[in-house]
Amino acid sequence: MAHLEHVNVTVSDPKATTAWLGAVFGWKTRWEGDAISGGYTAHVGDEDSYVALYTPKRPMDDPQHSYTTRAGLNHVGVVVDDIDATESRVKAAGFQPQNHADYEPGRRFYFDDHDGVEWEVVSYA
Repeated sequence: MAHLEHVNVTVSDPKATTAWLGAVFGWKTRWEGDAISGGYTAHVGDEDSYVALYTPKRPMDDPQHSYTTRAGLNHVGVVVDDIDATESRVKAAGFQPQNHADYEPGRRFYFDDHDGVEWEVVSYA
């Protein structure tokens, strides 16, 4: 069976995003350094999967709404054991949880980070 190894997302500051991902989800930096095409990349996650955080050398355009952009990243879903504790850490990181729902197969909420990336937090516990 196949599994998802990583997702690569362009962000304004990979080091800042790495810091809050570690604080919220307990993820570690697996690798960081110069990107092949220029810019900088950090890989943050666990031993099985990670999020690659990339920033180019050139200034970036303002983001477009992902749900109406072809090949847009709509959200990244993260499964947690304790959704209430995770929500507290999301708030402590300065993000506003929204769109709470409790339906099969689990509880969830969403939040947007400082780059406009939407994150879904879900618990099946």
